[in-house]
Amino acid sequence: MLSCFSCTCTSNREEEPSSTPGGVTAGPEQAQVQTQVSVRAAQAQQRQGQEFVNRGTCDSTEIQGRRRNSNNSASLRKIMGNSNLKQHIETAKKTGACQLRNLKFKEVPEELQALSKTLRSVDLSDNSINQFPPWIVSFGNLKNFTVNNCKLSSLPDDIGQLKKLEVLSLSGNVISRLPRSFSNLSHLKNLTLSKNRFKSFPAELLSLQQLDLVDLSQNAITDLPADISRLQTVELNLNQNQVSLLPESLSLCPRLKVLRLEENCLEASSFTPAFLKNSKVSLLVVEGNMFDMKTFHNLEGYDEYMERYTATKKKFN
Repeated sequence: MLSCFSCTCTSNREEEPSSTPGGVTAGPEQAQVQTQVSVRAAQAQQRQGQEFVNRGTCDSTEIQGRRRNSNNSASLRKIMGNSNLKQHIETAKKTGACQLRNLKFKEVPEELQALSKTLRSVDLSDNSINQFPPWIVSFGNLKNFTVNNCKLSSLPDDIGQLKKLEVLSLSGNVISRLPRSFSNLSHLKNLTLSKNRFKSFPAELLSLQQLDLVDLSQNAITDLPADISRLQTVELNLNQNQVSLLPESLSLCPRLKVLRLEENCLEASSFTPAFLKNSKVSLLVVEGNMFDMKTFHNLEGYDEYMERYTATKKKFN
């Protein structure tokens, strides 16, 4: 009887309830709910992972799209630049003047070479040109050449072949000397070399017979040549240099009427009586040197200079 009772009790015993991770007892229904929750959590995690992958794909596609747009914009700018150049070239064929300012050129456009026989005026200012091509000297009819604010450090050795050149402006470059052939520019009248790196007065200018204006302001020139009397220019601008002495021969310049020497290193004694009395200079600008203007006004020969100044002023009034 005892054994039978034991068997009956064992067979009729209910299943023991399971426990949740938190230690709370859970029945069969609760266990099923937990299983469903776990499945849903796994599904949600899978969806989040897919969204992350999709988002990464979209970002990658967007970046590629931006790159394509950037490349397209660069190509468009290039096409527009070429179109602008073509328009300028077409205009130059008709007028003989080519204006290519501020077009971001790093070199002289080769398209100009086809116009070497017809161009009379060329302006390449405000670009990034650092040297001229050899064929630039073939512009035999060029009269006006302007290349301001570029990166030129030198001029072609045979620039003297530009025989008809009358106006040359090279302000705002890094030129420190002129080639020997420069003295062959026999028709040159106006020369602008301001804001460059000259440390001495270019001797090549002394051979030019038609000069009206020479602008060498804002360089680092310290002295003038002893034979400066050969200079034929009407106006000489040496403002903002480092000139400390004036040669006696300066008073013998045959055509010099305007001399600008502002902000140099000159003493009042640099202006000798011979210069003030005998030179043809009728406008002398000397502020910003190593003397005050009262001292300058008291120099011997100043009255004779003022007579020339007054006479010239009356002509223009």
